[in-house]
Amino acid sequence: MKHYLTLLLAGICIILNNNLNAQWTWQNPLPQGNTLQDIYYSDANHAISVGEFGTIIRTTDGGINWEILNSGTEDDLYAVTFTDFNTGTVVGNFGVVLRTTDGGDSWVTQRDGFSEVLYGVSFSDANHGTAVGGDGLILRTTDGGANWVNQNSGTTEFFNDVYFSDENNGTAVGNNGVILRTTNGGTNWSSQTSGTINALNGVVFTDVSTGTIVGSNSTILKTTDGGNSWVEQSSPVSSDIHDVSFTDSNTGTAVGPVGLIIRTTNGGSNWTSQTSGSFNILYGVSFTDGNNGLIVGFSGEILTTTNGGTNWIKRSSGSLNYLYGVSFADVNNGIAVGDLGKVLTTSNGGIEWISQNSGTFGNLFEATFADANTIFAVGEQGTVLKSSDGGINWEIQESSTSDLLYGVSFTDVNTGTVVGNNGTILRTTDSGLTWNLQTSGTGNFLFGVFFTDGNNGTAVGAGGTILRTTNGGTNWISQTSGTGATLHSVWFTDINNGTVVGNSGTILRTTNGGNTWISQSTESTNHLWDVCFPDANNGYAVGEAGIVLKTIDGGVNWNSLFVGTNKIFYDVFFSDANTGTVVGLDGAILRTLVGGVPVELTSFTALVNNNIVTLNWSTATETNNKGFEIERKNEESEFKKVGFVTGAGTTTKLNLYSFKDNNLESGRYIYRLKQVDFDGQHKYSGEVEANIDLTPKKYALYQNYPNPFNPATVIEFSLPEDVGNVKLSVYNVLGEKVAVLVNSSLKSGTYHYQWNAQNAATGMYIYELKTDKFISVRKMILLK
Repeated sequence: MKHYLTLLLAGICIILNNNLNAQWTWQNPLPQGNTLQDIYYSDANHAISVGEFGTIIRTTDGGINWEILNSGTEDDLYAVTFTDFNTGTVVGNFGVVLRTTDGGDSWVTQRDGFSEVLYGVSFSDANHGTAVGGDGLILRTTDGGANWVNQNSGTTEFFNDVYFSDENNGTAVGNNGVILRTTNGGTNWSSQTSGTINALNGVVFTDVSTGTIVGSNSTILKTTDGGNSWVEQSSPVSSDIHDVSFTDSNTGTAVGPVGLIIRTTNGGSNWTSQTSGSFNILYGVSFTDGNNGLIVGFSGEILTTTNGGTNWIKRSSGSLNYLYGVSFADVNNGIAVGDLGKVLTTSNGGIEWISQNSGTFGNLFEATFADANTIFAVGEQGTVLKSSDGGINWEIQESSTSDLLYGVSFTDVNTGTVVGNNGTILRTTDSGLTWNLQTSGTGNFLFGVFFTDGNNGTAVGAGGTILRTTNGGTNWISQTSGTGATLHSVWFTDINNGTVVGNSGTILRTTNGGNTWISQSTESTNHLWDVCFPDANNGYAVGEAGIVLKTIDGGVNWNSLFVGTNKIFYDVFFSDANTGTVVGLDGAILRTLVGGVPVELTSFTALVNNNIVTLNWSTATETNNKGFEIERKNEESEFKKVGFVTGAGTTTKLNLYSFKDNNLESGRYIYRLKQVDFDGQHKYSGEVEANIDLTPKKYALYQNYPNPFNPATVIEFSLPEDVGNVKLSVYNVLGEKVAVLVNSSLKSGTYHYQWNAQNAATGMYIYELKTDKFISVRKMILLK
């Protein structure tokens, strides 16, 4: 299970990284496959990179190993800067600003949910920073981001980057060659002449006067007078340049598309190309000194150098081939296939994926296990491949067709069916030694096929085509789908109950073998490419924009899962209700061991009101959640249970929870949640702190209660400090003292004293609180 913990204290949202069990983990590429937009080297070992879908990753060994951090947002992140090892700021889409003061362990959301996008950020010290973005937006903070103030840029051009060499001197660059300069911390911004209308993407200064800008169409500009004049430099390449980093006035590196890296050691008078070994778009570069540098880019690309770029080492691993199909024989043994004949196998649940020689360079669209060792894969030009040893060795079978083959289904090691272009259906009953063409009755492309046994099967395809056979394909009968959408995949849990998915979020369901198909409602309109049911109730569908849908009621209701990427997923396979793998664009492979839906705690807050602590928390998703035990401790005790709140079981809907802890004394309290499953398993959340301070802030004498009274009343007063001599006296209207309730020294606090007037006469009385620093009187009425 994964628990995201969010703390809201004083209006600030703190995201803690306590992923007790991530719901989806990257297996290819590693460490992850989302595009990285920017990188900042804090020192020779520590660096942070940010990118799409809220991605933040960190290295503590110079880029050799990386860990994925919890940013607390799904918004794309475009820029990152640090002023020391611990203190950094990230900006991105929808105006999001994130702040860390512990090196990335936790992130504070300082700003979020705005219409504009922030592309660049620069801090000259821990407090003074500037962020820039769309529509000429410039934001300034002087208190570490606690407050951000709009500054007047005088333009509506998009800003792509900003750099401050000190608290006052900064430069912002953007589209159409715009350059703005400030010498007073942004109170005033003045336009500078760039001499170009190209988009300017990156800017860096090595001192207040010396700076470099890079941009589209190989633009490189240099200034040595704070931008009063910008001189164009010659680039050795004719392509866009996305980012630049200088460690001193002479030594700099810039990056761009198709693995572009250029280097200068003389302040840009000459730039020379370096060999990156990459063909990906490179978006961000950062050097901590002349030798040690990091570059990041498309699909999680990471490059490192320790010799100034003479050699660049690729630190992200894994195939970036498109992966179109995935299948598992059990939870450990699986196969993925893709373009250019790519075949990957795993024997340990995807911890390692090994590339195998398929013997073909044609695209492979689907693969399936016929038994524990026998695998069939299909693809371009009528390709049918067979492996008898779990995918290590492959033989090409004679399919007698040159059509593209998209779907394959086997019910045992001998009996299988393949479908493809032009209504092609092929059948084998001898483990692929011979393939016989069957009559489909359609010329539409067929993309998916599924057999529950040797006789009963369904094929789906373009134009809403659904075909059904009950005799192993001897006859295929067209069924009414009720849609014209292209259908990509089909799965039956038994002879009657089946699900079909396709374009525009189409999901169709049958409970009578396809005699009737009923459209199911989902929140997605994205194309769906595959569907899988590990049992009668639990099913998964995947598609464009990282969509993963789940049903727990056999397909009646579908809910979207959070996966953490927007890659297109082409195929999905679950070995059981919890253990599954999705594959797709750019070689993406992600794995879940919790059915993709853990108890995902998205917020956990503690609010104090006098002597009451109110705990509020929310979950984005829940699986098998019995509820939450609330545990509390103070500085002298261990955690103990103080309450229980019932959970929502299994759901992908947002749920809000609350618990009040009443009548607490002054002190520091720590709370945590113990999330308990119905089977007794449990996980702990992170901790939130609540400080109860019942010490009065001033001297006060309060109205007695009840009033009028008979025969007793309570008098309350507060002392903000320890007092050596406190007197609380009662007088009648003649000024005669009738009672002394207090005459002693008291500690700071709030006190309640009772006066029993059983022997006093009806009438008005005056009570007085007196100390060396404070005197106050009030009236009360005794009615008998």
